[in-house]
Amino acid sequence: MAIFLFIFFLLLVCYALLIDYYRRAWNQIPDFIAGGSSARVFISVIIAARNEEKNLIPLIDSLRQQTYPSPQFEIIIVDDDSTDNTWNILQTLSGEAIDIRAVKLADPVTGNLPTRSHKKLAIERAIDLAKGELIVTTDADCSFGPNWLSDIAVYYSASGAKFIAAPVKIKTDGSFLSIFQALDFLTLQGITGASVYKRFHTMCNGANLAYEKKAFHEVGGFQGVDNIASGDDMLLMYKIYKRYPASVFYLKSKQVVVTTNAVHTWKDFFNQRIRWASKATHYDEKRLFWILLLVYSINLCFLVLAISSLWKATWLFFLLLLLAAKIIIEFPFVNAVAIFFSEKKLMNYFPIMQPFHILYTIIAGWLGRFGSYEWKGRRIKQ
Repeated sequence: MAIFLFIFFLLLVCYALLIDYYRRAWNQIPDFIAGGSSARVFISVIIAARNEEKNLIPLIDSLRQQTYPSPQFEIIIVDDDSTDNTWNILQTLSGEAIDIRAVKLADPVTGNLPTRSHKKLAIERAIDLAKGELIVTTDADCSFGPNWLSDIAVYYSASGAKFIAAPVKIKTDGSFLSIFQALDFLTLQGITGASVYKRFHTMCNGANLAYEKKAFHEVGGFQGVDNIASGDDMLLMYKIYKRYPASVFYLKSKQVVVTTNAVHTWKDFFNQRIRWASKATHYDEKRLFWILLLVYSINLCFLVLAISSLWKATWLFFLLLLLAAKIIIEFPFVNAVAIFFSEKKLMNYFPIMQPFHILYTIIAGWLGRFGSYEWKGRRIKQ
């Protein structure tokens, strides 16, 4: 027992130092304010869509409200073999005031579909058609503030960035599941901003990315990672980072925050998180690997303590003590991120979400390595 608790304590100390590093780094990131600046780079907004009939009209409405001049951007939406009314709706959007192009992922000659990496191939197909110098990717269930594209353009022009990771938040509906997702995502966003700003490791989310079309081609696009079902965001980011380590940035600006929907069922939630976790074994970054191992080990220790406490009350005491320590370690960091995203009210739920977060991390991490998941009606095996 003593040896186990000693090891757990050492892991928790390392974790505390890591989280405090992220907290200080997050707070050091300057808020970008475009002010009256403007840029006129041509942007291609690329969206891969599968079974998104309910989200397409709100998506286009949000894009229509952009302050960025409509002649300076285009929208390319790739239909990934949708089984609902997505393709029919896309075909009706050609008369919009903004430039919208809809294409099918299936081979235009044979009609065949790829067996894996559908989203990567959809993005590649769109980039082949894109006229933009700057590629911006997002998802069909997202919404944007009116200055989203204009501020990204200004930041790109001012920074000389080759790759820009930008903030994303989850919209809650008051349910336990949506609040849980939103809090978990706040933590991920904080780590993303902090790690990219300090160049500690790479991290991003495909719902809000921008990168040079030229840089995409220079690193060979998704070549080398095209057999991996997920990873159209982080695996590409790392490829560009290796070539341009000083030109990868995190754009911390409330004006460019993208809002995405929470999934509605626990099954969909676990499938989503398992899909994200499945990328972990493909990261070349050794530092990120050790960080993930540290986080997983700590959560696993909590599970061991919880099971052991069923037989001995002493273990329950240490479980509650160390759980309180974990909350104290994480709270200042997540709270700082929540303030930026105007979601401080979510922190009221932070302590009670901890047991659920520990359990989900263990399950998703394990199945992301050894299991399978279903996404958009497709079953993916590791």
